[in-house]
Amino acid sequence: MQESLTVGAAAAETGWSARMLRYLEEHGLVTPRRTPAGYRQYGLAELNRLRSLRELRRRFGIELADLAFARRLRRDPELRRAVEAWLATADDGGSWVEWEQRKHERLLAA
Repeated sequence: MQESLTVGAAAAETGWSARMLRYLEEHGLVTPRRTPAGYRQYGLAELNRLRSLRELRRRFGIELADLAFARRLRRDPELRRAVEAWLATADDGGSWVEWEQRKHERLLAA
């Protein structure tokens, strides 16, 4: 069984830079465990997540900001509803004026 790796060793193992690993943690995409002293520890699960993240980006051509937003969308019901409502107006041929009107109605009701 592989021991936990430091941020530098995990970067070397996965091909990400240590700076990028910190960015990924900041945006909640990969969260390593911490030692009592606060050092990051990357275990097998985190290393596999980093490898699968690289493959996901390569396969679908998506950016890290896209993934961070998708994560936020999953965790914020209000944001998800607002985005779904906005997308629905584009899907059903509704105009932006109707969408704005509904938005203002919701604001006034709040």
